[in-house]
Formats: sequence, structure tokens, C-alpha cells
Amino acid sequence: MPNYKKLQNVLTEVFQLDQADLDFGIYRIMNQKRDAINDFLQNSLPKQVKELLEKNLTGDAKGLKEELDKTILVLKDAGVDYETSTKVKELKDKIAASASIETLEQEVFSHLANFFKRYYEGGDFISLRRYKKDVYAIPYEGEEVKLHWANHDQYYIKTSEYLKNYAFKLSGDKLVKFQLKEASTEQNNNKTQNDQERRFAIFEELPVEVDGKTLLINFTYEPHKKTVQQKDLTQKAIEAIKAKVPVDFADVFSLSPTESNKQRTLLDKHLNSFVARHTFDYFIHKDLGGFLRRELDFYIKNEVLYIDDINTENEIAFNSQISKIKALKQVANKIILFLEQLENFQKKLWLKKKFVIAANYCITLDRIPTDYYFEILENKAQLDEWKSLFNVTIKTIKDLENEQFLVLDTKFFAEDFKDRILAEIGDLDEQTNGLLINSENFQALHFLQEKYSKKIDSIYIDPPYNTSASEIAYKNNYKHSSWLSLMQNRIKLSKQFLNTEGIQCTTIDDVEVKELHMLLESEFGKDNFAGVVPIQINPSGRPTEKGFALSHEYAIFYVKSDKSTIYKIARTEKQLSRFKEEDKDGIFEYRNLRREGSNSDREDGQRQYYPIYANINLGTIRVPELEWFENDREWKILEEHNLDEVVIFPKNDLGREKNWRWSIDSLKKDYSQFLARIPKKGTPQVYYKYRPNLEGTTPLTLWTDAKFSATEHGTKVLKELFEDPKFSYPKSIFAVEECLKVMGNKLSQKYVLDYFAGSGTTGHATIKLNREDEGNRKYILVEMGTYFNTVTKPRIQKVIYSDNWKNGKPQDKKGISQMFKYIVLESYEDALNNLTLQQTNIQQGALALNDKVKEEYLLQYMLDVESQDHLFNLNAFKNPFNYKLNVTENNELVPTTVDLVETFNYLIGLKVQKVERIKEFKLVTGENLKSDKILVIWRNLEKTNNEDLNRFVEKLDIKVFDGEFDTIYINGDNNLANFKKEEESWKVRLIEEEFFNKMFDVKDI
Repeated sequence: MPNYKKLQNVLTEVFQLDQADLDFGIYRIMNQKRDAINDFLQNSLPKQVKELLEKNLTGDAKGLKEELDKTILVLKDAGVDYETSTKVKELKDKIAASASIETLEQEVFSHLANFFKRYYEGGDFISLRRYKKDVYAIPYEGEEVKLHWANHDQYYIKTSEYLKNYAFKLSGDKLVKFQLKEASTEQNNNKTQNDQERRFAIFEELPVEVDGKTLLINFTYEPHKKTVQQKDLTQKAIEAIKAKVPVDFADVFSLSPTESNKQRTLLDKHLNSFVARHTFDYFIHKDLGGFLRRELDFYIKNEVLYIDDINTENEIAFNSQISKIKALKQVANKIILFLEQLENFQKKLWLKKKFVIAANYCITLDRIPTDYYFEILENKAQLDEWKSLFNVTIKTIKDLENEQFLVLDTKFFAEDFKDRILAEIGDLDEQTNGLLINSENFQALHFLQEKYSKKIDSIYIDPPYNTSASEIAYKNNYKHSSWLSLMQNRIKLSKQFLNTEGIQCTTIDDVEVKELHMLLESEFGKDNFAGVVPIQINPSGRPTEKGFALSHEYAIFYVKSDKSTIYKIARTEKQLSRFKEEDKDGIFEYRNLRREGSNSDREDGQRQYYPIYANINLGTIRVPELEWFENDREWKILEEHNLDEVVIFPKNDLGREKNWRWSIDSLKKDYSQFLARIPKKGTPQVYYKYRPNLEGTTPLTLWTDAKFSATEHGTKVLKELFEDPKFSYPKSIFAVEECLKVMGNKLSQKYVLDYFAGSGTTGHATIKLNREDEGNRKYILVEMGTYFNTVTKPRIQKVIYSDNWKNGKPQDKKGISQMFKYIVLESYEDALNNLTLQQTNIQQGALALNDKVKEEYLLQYMLDVESQDHLFNLNAFKNPFNYKLNVTENNELVPTTVDLVETFNYLIGLKVQKVERIKEFKLVTGENLKSDKILVIWRNLEKTNNEDLNRFVEKLDIKVFDGEFDTIYINGDNNLANFKKEEESWKVRLIEEEFFNKMFDVKDI
């Protein structure tokens, strides 16, 4: 059955059954169910196709042939010439027009293979509707302008981090690291040639290097002909590595077997994983089932059911056609059900809120009571970091007292110490100046939603520009499309954080500026576009293939509503230096009204003119519509001018009328601002006192000042903070500052969010602004890169201690009192890697009784049912202070304690006021977004019971029936008094139930 073999090959790829060696993520899950899936694809599907055809087909060629043979035999026996028989001729015509079951089977298999193959590409289903050959259709609902891209209905779930950093451990503290050498990228977004795709291959010039205890294995990522298979290049790489690996690293060839490959080595495992991370799982479809069903109907109507070819006069031929379509649709829908289950399961894990793997605080010493100084002094790890970060040696308590802006990091201390320190701080969240999150940014935004919805004043992001200099390693040719999905998913989510006055600034260069502008407009609306500011960031320019040198980027501003305000930019010292005069009202300069030109006031559509007259002899000026008033400045009249009252304004030298600048009402406010002055030659002039608006000037839409240079004030600033930061293309600190100023001032701006934080320039700029104007802006930074711990977080620590650095050393100790929290979130990959599918004995028995139920279970429910206990482990809440997950470190799974308390705070959107640990209990108090007063009681159920809880609550005088708290959460069943509130919800609630509901609130974004 050649067409069935073709279908098998397609489905093997679609269900990723050809990735048996991979044991991470969804591949590990699929491998656990490989036998069941193979049985369905290889045995059930072909059997069902045949059964469906036989059931729907009332007659086929074989049956007609049998009937024909009988008819001929009867006619022969009767001595009739059967060749002239009408009946015989009719049967022969039906046979010629009918198709055999086998022929129809082959057609169904062929159509199934063609259908699923056409939408599947390299691990993902791409939403491209083929209207006909080389013609595509896109959904359109009459919009004036339509933004559409190939991956518009998918979540983008990958970054380039695995390409940059992939390492795994060996025994004896040895490390194996894969790295790229001369990895080419598609310059200026030009796609690889049609007959080429990029592949990983061993770097033949230097396959292996040794750096101390690290084995470096070098690869290229270059275009190869499509006929060159990645698996062949991978095998070639393994052979090359085997010949070069030193004896000290022989453990790399130790066995790491799977069910399907007993001889798999550690090198095989990691190399296949490294390659696969860049060829699969870049997207999760938001509605794969709906999309494929719609496309199936379209495919059948356009490529299977040819209306003009349907022979309704021949019942057999017509029935054959209809039977084929019914079989095709029913079998295809079963495959779609299975694919939908897989995709929805991944979507569920992608959208579920993630656990907090770690949560710590960085606090300046001025906020920590001196009672703790002795413990701090005993902590060598903390003292070593202070020496490394701040070049400060601490030996005595006196040293600590003299260094009040040293930043203590709670990660160096035991949990008990952290609990005691936090208990000392009242109104904890309000006292916290910043939040840093080490996480993929979509996950972080989704995690923060409950707590910061409509709370953010300003969003500043500097996403990857999709250029050769900052390219995401896309796996396919949909480079713009992939980038747009990455941005749309996150912009749509983050927009919900902005309050009604909020503003978003996104910086970008020429490569994606058109696409980004349309995307922002589609999300914020055309009316909420505020402006685009070209910023010169590289005076010498970055050369392009087309001959130009790019020297600028664009800052695109969108506002949340018409209540948003674009703020003025403070005047520079140079601008203020022009105002040299000063009086009781402040500084000013004289301006010649006539030279500046004027606008006109209109009344009933007519221009209004009112000249100013000056009497030189009397030293007065007047406006006819107003009373006389005297000049407040001593007149300096040249004797040769012996003039009476003359028109100074708006008459020009030719006597023509000029338009007046201000209205009568504005003149009435301050007569004294106008001064008649007589030049040595010419007509007397009117001057006025111009006072600067100290709020600043209206921001221009072109920023070319030298301070915006990324080289001078981005790279150099970072190198002043770190001698070797190992971070490319940081922003100019002044460019970010200016963007933040435009979006708010110290009174209007409380929360600043940056979810492409990079080196932390936005946090640095926020702290710098707070230093300058004594503001209280809070920063929220999200960064998933490995440099979070080496650049992003240390940069914030350093600029807290001092704003003046050189060669990685502070030049003064003018610090700022600060406290920021930093947390690490569970990743999507970790969520997948912690899953195990498990059937209970009851489930197995029930499924064995009924094949139909078994198939329905396999196609629709298997993943949700069998992963249930691992997705949410109720037993973990018995001791919530010791819940562990396997977390990936250096591509190895390491058991890591999860912070359930911190996770729950964010799930319910709690603004924490107080955290206190009392033996086996932990209390958290605060408010949610509705300003409800919340109490959360955590307890170790392995060491306490409900009697202990009752005594504890009684001792602390916590009363359920009073109004101190609106809601009380407790883990574990309890017998505390309870009652229903007005909204029909209980006042005392189970943490476990709320935890589950909030964590799996997986609405599409």
C-alpha cells in the first residue's frame, strides 16, 4: 500500500515519532505513549478506512463483477446472446464507472497525507490557506488595513538562548559546552536560497577544545542544500568528536539509554537535544483543532469534491465519490482530535502560571537593624560578593556601620534569617523599590497579571531588532512572521498592565519598524498613536548591504487612552543659561515680540487687530482696548528721538498690519511684561519678559544629541560598571531616561515596566531619575538570559551603591536607600520535564473493556487525565516549605525547592504588607486589587494538626467573624468557623483550591 506508507511517514513526522532519542519536553511524553500511538496509526487507522468505505459503499466493482458473471451464466443457459443484453451492458457500464475498495483506500490515504503535510512544517502547523497552486487566502473582515502574518494565530515559545548556551555536566566538576563558530545569519533578513536551509555541522577546523575543566565542542550553523539531512550531519559530528575527545572527558561516551536505543551515549543524548531545540516546538497553535477542521472542509470542497465531475446519473460512481469523502473526513477528524489534544495540552502548560523557583531580596544596610550585623559579618559569601561588586572589604561591625549603602542579598543567608529580616519591614511591597524576574517574558507577564493589572504607568521595551547583529535563531523562513508572533503575544498581554493614563515606548530599527508600527496600531488603536522619535544612537552608522549606514533607531510611543499625557522634557543648563535676568518672579529674558511673529485671535471667523502705541516722551505704552499703564523699567531714551505716540505693533515698516500674538484677556493678566524700547536706528519695538516653563519643553520628534550614542553612553557606561560585562549593544542611559521622562514625572510615574530588560538599563535609568528629582518610581524588569545573574542584577546593585564608576570600581559612595526583590520562575520546559503520565489500575481495567472508549480516551483525554497528579500535587501542600520540582541547570534536572508562599501571593494578586514566620506557621497579610484585606496562613501539616491551628489562631486573636480581614486562606482541611459573604463565597478558603483555579486559568491571550 504505497499511499498508506506515504501517510505513515507524514504522521510519524507530525506526531514526532521519529524523535525517539529525545527525552525532554513533549518528546519525552510522546515516547511514553509511543506504543499506543503507533498501534492507532498503523493498525486502527487503515482498518477504519476500509470499514468506513465498506459501510458507506452500497456496491463496488467486485460485487458488480459477481453479479455480471451470474447474469452471463443465466443468459448462456437460456441460449440468449448475452453480448446484446441490456442488463449485461448496464452492469459493464457500472463496473467501468465504479472504484474498488482498494482503489478508494489508496485515494483516501493519499488525500490524508497531502492534507496534513501541506500545513505542517518543521514541527509546527503554519496557517497558510492554499486557495490553489501558489495562491493563498487570508481572513478578511472589511478592515481598511489588514495586518496578517503566517504565524498570527500561534504562541511563539522559543528564544535564541539554547543556541548561545548549551552545556552539561560530567563527573569531577567537568563541563561539556556546545558553542558556535562563524555561525552565519541571514543578512538583512534575506532568506536562505530556495534550495538551502541552515543546518548544524561540526566545525571541521577545530572540532574540540579544552579550557581547564571545560570541553568545548564547536559547531557551525550554515546553509546546506535541502538534500543534506540534519541527522547525517549530526552523525558525522559524533564521529569527528569521538576521534578528538581527550581521555579526561571519556565520560561523555557513557551510556544514557532509552527504550528505543539501548546504546545511546550521553553525547548522543545532548547533541540530539541541542539540534532538536532549534528545529521543533517554536510555536503552539491557539486553536489547532478549529483551524484544521476549517481547512479540511476547504480542502475537500476544492480538491476532492469536484462538482463538475460528479456523475449523478451513475448511482455507483456517485456513491463511490461520497463514500471516499465520508471516509476521508471521518478519519481525518480522528487524527485532528489527537493533534488537537497534543497542542491543547502544550497550550495548557504554556499558559498555566508558573511556580516561583526562588525569591530573594537585595536590601541596603541602612534598612537593616544593627542587631543583625553580627550575623552578616559572619557570612563569608556575602562579604566576598561585596568585595567583588563594590571593591569593599568588611572586617568589623564599624565597617558595616560606615557602609550603609552596601546591598545585602538574602540568597546568601538561611531561610530563618530572611524570614526575620522581612518581618522587620512593615508594608513590605510598598517599601520594595524594584522587582527583577529571571524568566521568559511571556511567562513573567502572565504571572504578574493578577497583581499589576492596570497598575503600570510606563512600559519601555527594547526588543530584539531582528537584524544580523541581534537575530533570533529562527528555524524556518518565516523570519518576520516569527518575530511578529513573538511581539504580538507579549504586547497584547502587557497592554493590560497599563492604567488609563499609561504609555508604552518601543524602540526598533529599520528592519521591523513598519511591521511593529502596524502591530502596535492594531493593539492600541490608530487614535492612540502619540509619535515616533528617531534617535541617533551611532553617529558613524552601521553599514548595510544596500549602501546606507544606519545611524538611528525609532522610539514609537502609544498611549492607553486620551487621558494619557506626553510630558515635557526638562531644559538643559545650556538652554537655561539664556535667561540671565531675574526679578522677584524668577528668571527671564527679553524677547522682541515683533521678530517672533504672531498668531491671530479669531472672533466670529474674523481676525482681531489691536495695535500697541508707545509714547516716547511720557515713557508709556498702551493698548487701545486697555487702560494706560506705565513701563516698570527705567527708560533709556536717545535724545535724537523726539517722538510722540507711535504705533509700535502690529504695524511694520511699510505701515501694513501684522497679526497680534495674544488675546486681550492674556494681556490683562500682566501688563508689565511689555516694554517699549527704542533702538539706535529704526522703529521703536515692544519687548516682553519671557520666563521659561520650568516643567520643560515640548519633546521634539528628533533626538540627535551626542548623549544618545549607544557606544559612548551605553557600552562605555557598562564597561565602567563591569570591566568585562560580556553584553552587546546596551542602550544609552540617557536615551532611556529621556523616554521615561516623556512618559511621566516623579509625581505621575510610579511603576515602570521593561520585559526585554537586557543589561538592566531601564532599571538603572529609573534609579538615576529618582536620585535626581527624589522621585519614588518603581521598576519591574524581566530578563531570561543567563546574564541576568552576571550583568542585569549586579548592575542594579552597583548603581544603588554609587552612580559613579570606573573600571568596575565605585568612584564615590553616594548611594541611595533601596530594596528590590528578584525571583526566578519555572520555565515552560521545566513544566514539561516534570510530567509523568500514569494510568491507574481502575483506568486500565475500564479501557480494556471497550475499544471505542479506549480510542476516544487516547484521542481526547489521555494527556489531561494521566498528567493530573503531576501537574498539581496536593501532597506538596502538606509541607509547603519543602515542595520540590526538577529544574534544568546546565541541561540536567536538579531537585529544587519551590516557593509556594511567594507563588500564591502573585496568583491572588496580593500586595504584601507583612510576612511573618512563627515556628511551623507562616502568616502573610495584605490587600488584593479590589482592596480586600487578606490573611494567608501556611502551616506544615506534617508537624501540626487542626488543634494546633485553633490554638495558634486564638493566641493571635484572629477572629473570623470580625471585619479585620475580608478573606482568610489556609492550606489543608480545617475546622475554623466559617460563613458565606454577600457574593456567595466563603470567608475562609482552602489555599489548594484557589491555587489550582488561579494557576490553570488558561484563557487565550
